[in-house]
Amino acid sequence: MTIRVAIVGAGNRGGDVYARLLARHGAAVTHVVDARPARLSEVATRHAIPPERQFSDPDAFFGLGRVADAVVIATPDDQHVRPCLQALALDYDVLLEKPICLTEAELDLLQEAEAASTGRVTVCHVLRAAPFFREVRRVLDSGALGTLIGIQHAENVAHWHYAHSYVRGNWRAAPPAAPFLLAKSCHDLDLLRAFAGSSPERVSSEGGLHHFRPEHAPPGASTRCVTCPVRDCPSDARRIYLTRDPQVWPVTVLTAGGISLSDALEHGPYGECVYLGQNNVVDHQAVTVRFRSGLTAQLTVSAFTHNNTRTLKLLGTHGELRGHMDRHELELHDFRTGDSHRWTVDATGTHGGGDDGLVQAWLASLRGETPPPTSLSESLDSHRMAFAAERARLRGTVEFL
Repeated sequence: MTIRVAIVGAGNRGGDVYARLLARHGAAVTHVVDARPARLSEVATRHAIPPERQFSDPDAFFGLGRVADAVVIATPDDQHVRPCLQALALDYDVLLEKPICLTEAELDLLQEAEAASTGRVTVCHVLRAAPFFREVRRVLDSGALGTLIGIQHAENVAHWHYAHSYVRGNWRAAPPAAPFLLAKSCHDLDLLRAFAGSSPERVSSEGGLHHFRPEHAPPGASTRCVTCPVRDCPSDARRIYLTRDPQVWPVTVLTAGGISLSDALEHGPYGECVYLGQNNVVDHQAVTVRFRSGLTAQLTVSAFTHNNTRTLKLLGTHGELRGHMDRHELELHDFRTGDSHRWTVDATGTHGGGDDGLVQAWLASLRGETPPPTSLSESLDSHRMAFAAERARLRGTVEFL
């Protein structure tokens, strides 16, 4: 059985990641929707989608009725809810890119819509499907840690990645994009929820936009990197993009639609000085969550790291598990025996193989072989934590869920 999938939003995630992986695993990408003509044509050509199945807006596609088996929604953050509601009204199964939505009220709206539909929503919390975190789950389930008491988790965004996505890129201003924690780390909050095995009870948070502001611009800096005389700026776009493989992310974001890299740096947002003040999302944030089981978890998300990875500690009554995703490394310390064990887990591929794992699991569920990878109701907890953390950060409060 060949699963027919429509891609609504053909950007990097929808067009380059999910569409490619779906095709690789035997699905047929039959329809594509994107407001940008060049991008629409590029992805349609890649999957041999004829003109009559190409659409510039979701309304035109959904107006056809049910013409595929499932839909991927990977539109910009503020355009997720409407097409998801339209898909559910037609009983489509949906693979929904995170973040789910930008307001807490919309979480309830989507949950009600799914309850009234035969379709099911799978949120792209891809880290659960990554081999590295599946191995963490295996250790936890084995009982080697005893009772889990605490989690210390860090998302190390990397200074250049933050500059790319959250100063120059689509997520630099909230709204229309989601706040930094929701946009970047609802993955990580979802992991905390999964490892805790319990719903969140209360949340506190501190953070702010510390560095990427006009008053921190180096003396003599110009508005664009290609004309800037400052040569030791960590966020110099020439250093970030000209030294990387032009065929992979992040450079492909600049050259999508046939734009040359030099033109993108000279005229587009990715060549702008990071100190212009056009961004408003935090660059460092710490979150503490207490779950109803009594477990406490801390998450730190920061732009000020040299590597782009995740690190964690799971603290149990009988042992401690440490992990470093970029090194593919896990380390278990057994308090009862005094033994330590270190081993590596394959973490290749986008999101450490999580994108591929999620697509395979979703397709298996569409074929009726397995249940959906995650439920919408559990996925919503990550977003409720993120919304609560943002309120706590802004108000200086502890938020109860």
